[in-house]
Amino acid sequence: MDLIEMWGTMGWIAKGVAFILFFMSMWSFGVAIERIYTFTQARSQSKAYAPQVAKHLKDGRLKDAIALSSSKNFRYSHLAKVVLAGLQEYQFQQESGGSLSREDLVDSVRRSIQRATALTQSDLKKGVNSLATIGTTAPFVGLLGTVVGVINAFAGIAATGSGGIGAVSAGISEALVETALGLVVAIPAVWFFNYLTGRLDYFNVEMDNSSSELVDYFIKKTAA
Repeated sequence: MDLIEMWGTMGWIAKGVAFILFFMSMWSFGVAIERIYTFTQARSQSKAYAPQVAKHLKDGRLKDAIALSSSKNFRYSHLAKVVLAGLQEYQFQQESGGSLSREDLVDSVRRSIQRATALTQSDLKKGVNSLATIGTTAPFVGLLGTVVGVINAFAGIAATGSGGIGAVSAGISEALVETALGLVVAIPAVWFFNYLTGRLDYFNVEMDNSSSELVDYFIKKTAA
């Protein structure tokens, strides 16, 4: 029995389960491809961005650093988003008359950076949790199809009044196919989730380090 013939013998419940698994597979691959592209762009753009903004800050060119951080060339850079928030907050406080004390100014910049970091982390995680959901639920969805296939196998026995292989082969094949589909969907989703989670952890460390360095920079600048 080939797959096309097997598909023709499946009941509507089993076909529905197969369609759900196919949709889950396409979703997981779509999310993984989009996130891998985004993460690759974020890493390469941040690698190019870091030395340039560091040079501007070292030379005291705050406006140039802000213009660089808001450039479309670094729109994927997670570092640019975090640093931009801190720079804009500092510029705003300076242009508003500098009514805040040194400590309050630094705290205001730190809070702005923390908010930008949280938003950037949330943006980077977009869709990643769905991979975990697919990885954990796909085997159970396949198991549902397996149970339906076993039920059909017993229905075949009841219909023929015989327990021979011919009476149960279609139902058993259907059950095994659904089990295999569930595993085929779940395994790549778990791989993608673990890989992307590792990349996210690396990005979080980079953002924390950059945030700390920027706060230290403003502490020194306000103390001068």
